[in-house]
Amino acid sequence: MEAMLSSFQSDLSSISCEIQTLQEQSVAMNVRLRNRQAVRGRLSQLVDELVVPNIMISTILESPVTDQAFLEQLHELNNKINAVKEQAFRETMACTDVTDILDKLKAKAVAKIREFILQKIYSFRKPMTNYQIPQNALLKYRFFYQFLLGHERSVAKEVRDEYVETMSKIYLSYFKSYTSRLMKVQYEEVAEKDDLMGVEDTAKKGFFSKPSLRNRNTIFTLGNRGSVIGGAELEGPIIVPHSAQKSDVRYPFESLFRSQHFALLDNSCREYLFLCDFFLVTGTPALDLFNAVMGKTLTMFLKHMDAYVSDCYDSIAVFLSIHIVLRFKAIMAKRNVPAIDKYWDTLLEMLWPRFEHILELNIQSIQNTDPQKLGFLDTRPHYITRRYAEFSSAIVSINQTFPHDRTLTLLGQLQTEVENFVLRVAAEFSSRKEQLIFLINNYDMMLGVLMERAVEESKEVEGFQQLLNARTQEFIEELLAPGFGGMIAFVKEAEALAERGQMERLRGEEARVTQLVRGFAGTWKAAVEALSQDVMRSFTNFKNGTTIIQGALTQLIQYYHRFHKVMALPPLKALPVRSELINIHHLMVEVKKHKPNF
Repeated sequence: MEAMLSSFQSDLSSISCEIQTLQEQSVAMNVRLRNRQAVRGRLSQLVDELVVPNIMISTILESPVTDQAFLEQLHELNNKINAVKEQAFRETMACTDVTDILDKLKAKAVAKIREFILQKIYSFRKPMTNYQIPQNALLKYRFFYQFLLGHERSVAKEVRDEYVETMSKIYLSYFKSYTSRLMKVQYEEVAEKDDLMGVEDTAKKGFFSKPSLRNRNTIFTLGNRGSVIGGAELEGPIIVPHSAQKSDVRYPFESLFRSQHFALLDNSCREYLFLCDFFLVTGTPALDLFNAVMGKTLTMFLKHMDAYVSDCYDSIAVFLSIHIVLRFKAIMAKRNVPAIDKYWDTLLEMLWPRFEHILELNIQSIQNTDPQKLGFLDTRPHYITRRYAEFSSAIVSINQTFPHDRTLTLLGQLQTEVENFVLRVAAEFSSRKEQLIFLINNYDMMLGVLMERAVEESKEVEGFQQLLNARTQEFIEELLAPGFGGMIAFVKEAEALAERGQMERLRGEEARVTQLVRGFAGTWKAAVEALSQDVMRSFTNFKNGTTIIQGALTQLIQYYHRFHKVMALPPLKALPVRSELINIHHLMVEVKKHKPNF
């Protein structure tokens, strides 16, 4: 029994030893496992980055570049090349095993991409191609260019240069032919250097010169030309020259200018955004690349504009063109495309001086107009002032939308010259009354035309309103003089004496006063009638005529009222003739019957 128990005891002690060794082995295995897992984590990432799977090789070698699979594998290849570069930097030995195959794959991918992009660029060159379609196709594969830029700079440069050269030629030929075809649908009759505001309608020309068939006034009238800067037309479809020629439609220059430059604006925005997107450029490099593509076209445009503008005498066309540029500039700023800002500025530097020059020619022509050479003069509005009114209202109404100080200064000079001209012509009339009729008719006509287009607060409207009021007041005095001059003179004399306290001097005026009271009572109705007839004959604007008649009748009642007051002064109070004075209210009722109705 003892022997059995002791053997059992020794077995137990050996078991505990075994358990201990097993425990130690387990700990050691655990450590090894952890180490292996750590190594595996690091190694598997490295191996994944370095191993080139068969599917990548077959896809890059055999698939067409337009396949989605090719694009995915190209991204993969890009990542592998970058990873190998990184590992080689850490001197990982395994890199040498894959470098060779990656280089070959890269060369193959670059060759396929180069061929594909160049093919697309060459497709732009086919005549009648809408190049925007292959451009949009290229944008889907913008990663191709990124890949070239990262791994083969020389090929990327070749592709870019090829694109720039191709598009530069395409834009130049497109805009060249479009511009020359556009100019064929311009109105044949354009303003010439003799078509100025101060040129007489009957001006004699040289023996050989062609007769002027055109009515010169249309050059200074805006009509519906202003619609070109309205919202609907400004960004409307561009003019198609051959369909315009077919239907024999003609356009003024500013419409052609808008069409030409709207096409430029649209293409420039699209091109600039494409370049930024595909060639991965921003800021100054983007502008440089854009100028490489569009530079020739812009130079051609400037040459064309320079040639046209230097011989252009149509100030409204030039002014509308300036406003088209200002609006297009704002549109591009809104679209956040700074591509042709410099071009717009150069264009404005060309158009502004021309506009100022034409205006100065007009100002001079009015300065140099000799009223004595204008032939027969009548008191109706003069054609030169009508031209000025039409022109001034045209410029003011266009300028209101985009105010500009330079314009206002020039218009101010022009207005001064026209005012002087009107006074010079008025001086040709012998009687003061005719002079005033002429002045009032002209001021009224200018005011009427300006009010149609300009806002009422404008400086021009205010200036002519003051002149018209002053002349109208003077004319009313002239108008009342024949019928009521004696009474008016007496009222003024008596009031002056009363002011100086010399009323006693009125005592001896009994005979004169009696004659005035009886004369007024007897003749005032006929005089008012004659005055109304006279005014209606003298003024071309019916409304203006009625205003003057009303003004004259009101003035007459005021003078008669003052006459009543003078008759109530102590020296004249006791005169029996006072009973013959017409009651002022009765006079007002009677006068109202003479007010012109319309």
